[in-house]
Amino acid sequence: MEKRLTRWLRVLREDLWTADANPLPPSVWLRWLPHGLVILVAIGTAIADMDQLGDGYNLGTETGLLIAVAQGTAVALAPWRPVPAWWLSTVAVVVSAMGARTQLIAGHAEFNSPWPWSPPAMVAQCVVLYLLALRVPTRAAAETLALTALATYILQGLIGSANYSSTGMLAVALFGGVVLLGSTQRGRREARTQLVEQAGITAEERARRTLLEERSRIARELHDVVAHHMSVISIQAQVAPHLTENPSEELKENLAGIRQNAVEALTELRRVLGVLRSEHPEDQYGIAGAADGTAPHAPQPTLDRLGALVENTRAAGLAVTVEISGEVHPFPPGVELSAYRIIQEALSNALRHAPGSSVRVELDHYPRGLQVRVINSRPARPAPPSPGAGHGLLGMRERATMLGGTLMATETSHGGFVVAAFLPRSDDPSGSRISTGTTGKTATGTPATGTTGTTGEKAR
Repeated sequence: MEKRLTRWLRVLREDLWTADANPLPPSVWLRWLPHGLVILVAIGTAIADMDQLGDGYNLGTETGLLIAVAQGTAVALAPWRPVPAWWLSTVAVVVSAMGARTQLIAGHAEFNSPWPWSPPAMVAQCVVLYLLALRVPTRAAAETLALTALATYILQGLIGSANYSSTGMLAVALFGGVVLLGSTQRGRREARTQLVEQAGITAEERARRTLLEERSRIARELHDVVAHHMSVISIQAQVAPHLTENPSEELKENLAGIRQNAVEALTELRRVLGVLRSEHPEDQYGIAGAADGTAPHAPQPTLDRLGALVENTRAAGLAVTVEISGEVHPFPPGVELSAYRIIQEALSNALRHAPGSSVRVELDHYPRGLQVRVINSRPARPAPPSPGAGHGLLGMRERATMLGGTLMATETSHGGFVVAAFLPRSDDPSGSRISTGTTGKTATGTPATGTTGTTGEKAR
C-alpha cells in the first residue's frame, strides 16, 4: 500500500509539477485565430473579475486588480503552458474565496454573492481546463479536475461561510464537461494522426513488398535463361573430349571440372528457384497464357513469340499494330525476355485502362541495343475499376534498370499513353543510351536512369 501511494504521488508530481511548454497548434485556416480568441477571453475575464472582486467581495481595488490580473494571465498562458496556467488560476480563486470569506466573517459586507467561484472565475477556469485537456494526457487532465473539485469541496463544504450563493456544484459540473470535451477532441486528434502515420507506413510497406515481388518474379524468369546456358556448358564440356583425337589427361580433367562446376551451379540455381517459386500470377486477359504458356516449367518467352502475344491481344478486343525498324540483331536472352515482358505489361495496361483504343508497338533495332515503344490512343470509353492494377510500371522499370537501360511512361498530348524503353546489349554496358519522348525517336547520350512520368504512374 505504501509503495502504491508513493508511486501515485510520484506520477502526480511528474504530471502536474511541471512548467514544460505545450503550445496549442495553430488553426488550419487562420494561423493565430485560436490564440487571439484566448487573449480576448483573458482580457474580458480579467475586467469582469476585477469588478466582482472589488465591489462584490469588498477586497478593495488593489487586491481585486492583482487577483484579476493573475486570473487573466492564467487564461492567456494556457495555450502555451497549460499546467502552470491551471495552478495560477486555481490559486487565484482560492485566494479570492478566502479573502471574501474573511470579509463576510468580519461583518464588513452583507450580501448574497456567488461563492467560492465567481462567474468570471468559472469562465476563466473552464477555458484553462479545456486548453489543458487538449494538450496533456487524459490522466493529467483527470488529476487537475480532481484537485479542482477537492479544492472546491474544502472551500465550500469544510470551511464554508455565510451570506453567499453556492456555486461549487455548478462549477465542478462545468469543469467536468469541459475536461471531457477537451480530452475527447485530443483523443480524436491523436487517433487521426496515428491513422495518417499508419497509412503512410502501410503504403511504404506495400510499395516495398511490391518491389520485392517484382524482383522475385524477374529472378524466377531469368533462372531459365541462366539454367539453359549452364546446361549447354555442361553438355559441351562432356562432349568435347570425344571431339578431340587423343585428348590429354589435363584436358580431360579440366573439362570434367568445368562440367562438374556447371552441374553444381545448376543445382544451386534449382535451390534458389525453390525458394523463389510461387504460384503463377493470374492473367486477367489471358495474354500470357496463350503467348508463352502458364506451365511453371515452360520456357521463358522471347521476341520470337511476339506474334502470338499480339494475336491474343487482338482477340481480347484491342487493335494492335507492330512496326519493326532497323537491322535485326540477335540479343541476349535476358534482353529479349525483358523486352517481351515490357510489351506484355504495356498491352495489359492498355486493355485495362484504355478500352477500345488502338495500340502501336514499335521495335527499333540499333547496334547498341533495342528500343521498345508501346503507344495507345485515347480510350473509346471509360475504363472499368481495376483493383489489381497499379504495379505494372514498377516491374517494367525494374527490368530496364536491371539491364542498365532506361524507361519512360507518360500520357500523350492526345489523351493516350506511351511506354518507351531502351535496353542496351549486355556486352556494351557503357554504350550510349537511346532516350525516347512521347512521340519522336531521338538518339541521345542520356544517363542510364529509369524515369517515369508522374501522371503515368498515377494512371497505371
